[in-house]
Amino acid sequence: MSDRTRPDLDDDAVAALGKLSEALETVDQARGMLYGFHQLTGKADLLLQDAVAGFRDAGHTELADTLEHDLVGRNVIGDRWTFQIVEDFDANYWSTFRDLDQQARDQVAGGDRHVFEARMKQRERTTGHPRHEAGPALDG
Repeated sequence: MSDRTRPDLDDDAVAALGKLSEALETVDQARGMLYGFHQLTGKADLLLQDAVAGFRDAGHTELADTLEHDLVGRNVIGDRWTFQIVEDFDANYWSTFRDLDQQARDQVAGGDRHVFEARMKQRERTTGHPRHEAGPALDG
């Protein structure tokens, strides 16, 4: 279908698909933050190891030993490093959310994405004005 606004679909269903899409986009943002948390925590552990070496070189062996023993390589959340948190989130929440979003789009809109947004674009654009074109069409 070349009309991305899908006039054949019920307004309430399109609105619900739009909310589901927005929810998934929010989960994607959360996932990005989780990956940021993962990377920053890993960087902090490497910096901590540098600090431990610095304290050891400066003769503060007991402090270095305490930091190394109690913090270096520590689980950040009960029994887990951050890569395990990311993997669990991806496997048990994010992938399920994406799959169900796809299922909803398949069932309601034949798999079409962003129908709600396409309708919004159509409402808000100025017909015939440069840079306000309706396209490109889905098929081309």
